[in-house]
Amino acid sequence: MTNHWVDIKNADLVLIMGGNAAEAHPCGFKWVTEAKAHNKARLIVVDPRFNRSASVADVYAPIRAGTDIAFLGGVINYLLANDKIQRDYVIHYTDASFIVREDFAFNEGLYSGYDPDNRSYDKTSWEYEIGGDGFAHVDPTLAHPRCVLNLMKQHYSRYTPEMVERVCGTPKEKFQQICEMIGSTATPTRAMTIMYALGWTQHSVGSQMIRCGAMVQLLLGNIGVSGGGMNALRGHSNIQGLTDLGLLSNTLPGYISLPFDREQDYDKYVAMRAYRPLRPNQMSYWQNFSKFFVSLQKAWWGDAATAENHWAYDYLPKFDKLYDMLQVFDMMEHGEMNGYLAQGFNPLAAAPNKAKMTAALSKLKFLVIMDPLVTETSEFWRNYGVHNDVDSSKIQTEVIRLPVTCFAEEDGALVNSGRWLQWHWKGGEPPGEARTDIEIMAELFNRLRKLYQTEGGAFPDPIVNLSWPYIRPNKPTPEELAKEYSGRALTELVDPKNPTNVVRKRGEQLAGFGELRDDGSTASGCWIFCGAWGPAGNLMARRDNSDPTGIGQTLNWAWSWPANRRVLYNRASCDANGKPFNPERMLIAWNGKQWIGADTPDFKVDDDPTAGVGPFIMNQEGVARFFARGHMTEGPFPEHYEPFESPLGYNPLSRNEPRAVSNPAARIFKADREALGNVAQFPHVATTYRLTEHFHYWTKHVRLNAITQPEQFVEIGAALADELGIAAGDRVRVSSNRGHIEAVAVVTKRIRALNIDGKTVHTVGIPIHWGFTGLARPGYLANTLTPFVGDGNSQTPEFKAFLVKVEKIADASPASGQKT
Repeated sequence: MTNHWVDIKNADLVLIMGGNAAEAHPCGFKWVTEAKAHNKARLIVVDPRFNRSASVADVYAPIRAGTDIAFLGGVINYLLANDKIQRDYVIHYTDASFIVREDFAFNEGLYSGYDPDNRSYDKTSWEYEIGGDGFAHVDPTLAHPRCVLNLMKQHYSRYTPEMVERVCGTPKEKFQQICEMIGSTATPTRAMTIMYALGWTQHSVGSQMIRCGAMVQLLLGNIGVSGGGMNALRGHSNIQGLTDLGLLSNTLPGYISLPFDREQDYDKYVAMRAYRPLRPNQMSYWQNFSKFFVSLQKAWWGDAATAENHWAYDYLPKFDKLYDMLQVFDMMEHGEMNGYLAQGFNPLAAAPNKAKMTAALSKLKFLVIMDPLVTETSEFWRNYGVHNDVDSSKIQTEVIRLPVTCFAEEDGALVNSGRWLQWHWKGGEPPGEARTDIEIMAELFNRLRKLYQTEGGAFPDPIVNLSWPYIRPNKPTPEELAKEYSGRALTELVDPKNPTNVVRKRGEQLAGFGELRDDGSTASGCWIFCGAWGPAGNLMARRDNSDPTGIGQTLNWAWSWPANRRVLYNRASCDANGKPFNPERMLIAWNGKQWIGADTPDFKVDDDPTAGVGPFIMNQEGVARFFARGHMTEGPFPEHYEPFESPLGYNPLSRNEPRAVSNPAARIFKADREALGNVAQFPHVATTYRLTEHFHYWTKHVRLNAITQPEQFVEIGAALADELGIAAGDRVRVSSNRGHIEAVAVVTKRIRALNIDGKTVHTVGIPIHWGFTGLARPGYLANTLTPFVGDGNSQTPEFKAFLVKVEKIADASPASGQKT
């Protein structure tokens, strides 16, 4: 979230798209109801299903799964064509005036530089025009035909209301009504917030869907303001922490990127990330990259990380390709892995194409499961009849289960969607021999290190030299780890302007990332968390909910990264002179000497606004980007591409270019492309979703949850049910080119048949929560049906739009029921 849960109450308009907050985040949805009750906010829901969020919406619009960019592109076209933008914000705080290179081009769904053989782009032309001084050329008048704003107008001019209706199936009148409502927040005193979740991320163009939503918000001036923002609703309470701490295969903690194999030179690695400003007098805070990186290396390797060995840079792996989840399981299927450790992860259920996952796991020599519950992955080798029909005698994988505690049985910090680190205390002791993840990982590491110390190895240094300063080496405490990722001084730190002034004593916790240095004198395991456990102690444990402004800025409740800032980019809530756009919801303001207000300024506290430093201080430009340059895989502007399994088989926006039907730069392995289905065989669109009564695959182990939602079902629209002769309660088979599931049919009017480019398209909703373990009635894993392809940037699987065929099971006894 750029903002936070409580701040949603300050919105004048709420758009829920790519999520279903009322059902999937019912506690957080409270703040939407607060906005409606006390701020007279209106709620828009755009979703393939009329869900519980839609049931309390002021306006609901249906949309075909996977076409959100077409919808949002139409909104951008409306805002630009009707001058429904916050002009001062757009001119001063975005790259609208930046001039793009002359050789940049876009034609029939493809950008300049496309290499069809490698499904990738040479992104050289995706750049601003740079002068001899190294700065980007701009045109403040916005008259230049190649300035970003004009290129954006040209690009989205194709996204007319008629085209949106053809591609998305959203009635044109409904779409125009929503555009007018969204456009009403272009004034400085009104704000819209966008709430999204896996309904946007789990697509082959998911990252670009999110970017497109952010572009809408930037046009309206809704980023950095109270009641605005792009607010990702995380799947559970610590998914935010997963990404913050670098658990993705190509990142390190604090969103520091892992080196490529070609980056063996430390100085070049740093230079590529310590971005210099692209305009005069801009901050480009990533210029401090070396401070963040060196402090991380010192936290990991202590005295072994020195200036002479480039802070142990050679200890880091250098990746030749992405080793994301899809890549790893493809390698596993090809026999290129011996073992796998699944820690708090159920990949047989969470990764696409169950048949491929089963085949991959079956080729391992060993599989280690760290989980408090029995999972489908831990039981993948066992025959459970139709729900997991395997020949156990042919699976040689040795499966080892290590029972761990659950979150309620341990102390520590969770990071919620709003970036709040909140310390929690355990509510009870774990049963049996269960241990914490920390204990298991610590003992595993210490045993491995002892083997390296006694037996050696090809390159033992990163293992044997790892800093392990915990009082009990096999049982580090959460408090020790929290202090480590927050950061401390390794030597006395003096004020660079006054060397006689010691600002931090040796061993003292740091107050924030501004104190980090690249000379080896500081250590911090995650620079964005620096200050969470500061000189005053554990700020994550604070529980003061006082709110003097009344807008939900409870700065003494827990601690928010970075720097306890609750609304990112909050400098953009003020005009060029530092005066709040909306004084009634003031976050910060310039008082003539410094920035003050209800939030930690996302800015240098004493920087005079008349100096012209932009509010988006992490960007080289100092402003937000409409034009992503080379940072996205498939293009600098989001473009509509069909899901890899499309009910049309062509892209209505690029009908004459077969290479642009689906994301032309998304990676897909050859065998998985061959496993894709077509609309002739599988005529219905499927999408997966979550239920309030269940949490992922956990709560089917809980009797009360199993009672409230005991049996697997699929949701089909009344029109499709009539067409297929299916009544509520009948059993149906839903099949894709990768397998089939059988479940009870819930026949509903909540899913409408859509007219897509003159063709009727039906959608099927498939809840994800069933499997063959737990107390609920056994069911099929929903990912039995899903294709093995992911987003072009994050590789998140495309679970939200794929092709299936629905059939009534003729020999099943129909149950009575009414259409709902």
